[in-house]
Amino acid sequence: MSQDFLLQAVIYLLAAIISVPVAKRLGLGSVLGYLIAGTIIGPSALHLVGEVEDVQHFAEFGVVIMLFVVGLELRPSLLWRLRGPILGMGGLQVLVTAAVIAGCCLVFSQSWPVGLTIGLTLAMSSTAIVLQSLTERGLLNGRGGQACFAVLLFQDIAVIPILALMPWLARAAGGKPVAAAHASALSGLPPWAQALAALGAVVAVVFISHRLLRYVFRFVAASGLREMFTAVALLVVAGVAGLMHLVGLSAALGTFIAGVVLAESEYRHQLEADVEPFKGLLLGLFFIAVGAGLDLGLVAAEPLKIAGLVLGLMLAKFLLLLGIGGLFKLGWAASLLFACALAQGGEFCFVLISMAGQLGVFTDAIAQPLKAAVALSMALTPLLLVLNDRLLQPRFAAKPSKSREPDAVESHDNPVVLAGFGRFGHIVGRLLRANGFGVTVLDSDPDQIESLARFGIKSYYGDASRPDLLAAAGAAKARLFICAVDNTEKSLQIVDLVRHEFPNLQILARATSRAHAYELIRRGVHLFQRDTLGSAIHLGVDALQTLGFPEERAVRAGQIFHEHEQRSVREMAAHYGTDEEKYVSVARQHIQALEAVLHADQREHPPKPAEAPDSAKPH
Repeated sequence: MSQDFLLQAVIYLLAAIISVPVAKRLGLGSVLGYLIAGTIIGPSALHLVGEVEDVQHFAEFGVVIMLFVVGLELRPSLLWRLRGPILGMGGLQVLVTAAVIAGCCLVFSQSWPVGLTIGLTLAMSSTAIVLQSLTERGLLNGRGGQACFAVLLFQDIAVIPILALMPWLARAAGGKPVAAAHASALSGLPPWAQALAALGAVVAVVFISHRLLRYVFRFVAASGLREMFTAVALLVVAGVAGLMHLVGLSAALGTFIAGVVLAESEYRHQLEADVEPFKGLLLGLFFIAVGAGLDLGLVAAEPLKIAGLVLGLMLAKFLLLLGIGGLFKLGWAASLLFACALAQGGEFCFVLISMAGQLGVFTDAIAQPLKAAVALSMALTPLLLVLNDRLLQPRFAAKPSKSREPDAVESHDNPVVLAGFGRFGHIVGRLLRANGFGVTVLDSDPDQIESLARFGIKSYYGDASRPDLLAAAGAAKARLFICAVDNTEKSLQIVDLVRHEFPNLQILARATSRAHAYELIRRGVHLFQRDTLGSAIHLGVDALQTLGFPEERAVRAGQIFHEHEQRSVREMAAHYGTDEEKYVSVARQHIQALEAVLHADQREHPPKPAEAPDSAKPH
């Protein structure tokens, strides 16, 4: 290993360690910190590192891992529900943005092949920056975040036909097509054979991920060596990426498909935990490389031209995205987030610009300013998101809690581990503690932890979806695990993890809705309570008494309703999301049966004349 390599590694790591915490402290986010670090150490500033192209190609593997992790978090059913936004918003964004930018190029006397190539290139946005920034803010699962994800996924897919279109645009522009550097190993085959090979590769990824990897994971997990599981996880990502590259498809798209298929696997959370550190480090390296690749000399030589390109690109995309958000009725807050997040160029722009140059569509006079504009737009995106957070929609954007490291959990033998100590969980915890049972409390809200400490209630800050934190909390020795978090997806993620890591631990859960209760039942959790059911029934009982029912009769009606509701949830869970007609039919039967039972109870226990409900008395 050469000293030069070690020196470069030290510089990259030192730049990240210094700049990222400072950027986070200033509220700018880690992405902008990485970009600033790269710009400072790059060839255009302090020149502490040399050419960054090789580093950038290596760091792009972080984008591949990121798409794999995103796929793990998306069940196929959720992805199917997103098909409308993916095809609708994604397709409209790419086509309209490409058309508008191509039209502007024609106004500035560019030929139509050059203008169309520029339009298709600049229609791309940065998957890495957008997903990382939205994840940090906790906005990825919101309406605006899901719209961003749908468009980014369509863009990743659209890169494939755009690359295929490039040679035709080169011929139309009068260029001299050459063998593209990004061509697949199957380029010499007929088009039908290439298409068949690409389809076969996708089918192979789906089949292997769905049918074979489960046995591989089980075999490796049985060894008890966690590093081997990490090695298999990285092998899956690298193997799928290599196969996709071999047939000329997007490596990020291939690993995303593999992640979606594995989202139903019982090893999903372990896979995510194992590849997460590599994703973070490689993405950070990618952002540093983007910053280091920024040509400050060109920016200084032609500041007005570059500033005009950056401003024109981001303003045009912002307005178009805002219009698309309105067209699809995202709402004002989500549309602003959608427009601010995707207003930049993306990492695939560099690939497309490079190929256009090789094919003779672009000259360096066009390619170099475009690269500088794309890099600057990527660097400005975190600032634009900060502007959105603080100025554009302060009343709508949820600000994340201050980040901190998980607390060190003290060693103990408490019989109960409780995740979530909010308005629901703290009642359960207090009841257990008041009756002499030790409870280890985990909560991911640092403000809640500090508030509880003022009242002498000991709890620990940390994410209960982390297996190491649960182990430290004593889950292996505990008798009960109570999941009282209010986020449905996080709740199910925690339940899946506990069932996999601590199969002998009995789970009790809070259900935030009927749909949440159905998902818990499917996971074998039968001890749950819907957090609004009991209070709603109590209020209904009060309403009956106010209308004239005697207390005993009103309470009995509430008990009948509660028992019937509990039975109906368990019976209807089998049909939810699978057979809509059967689900509606069973629901109607339960409603009619409840009314019949209550009417029968009234006949068996008729009120005395003095106890007749007000509604039955003459007015």
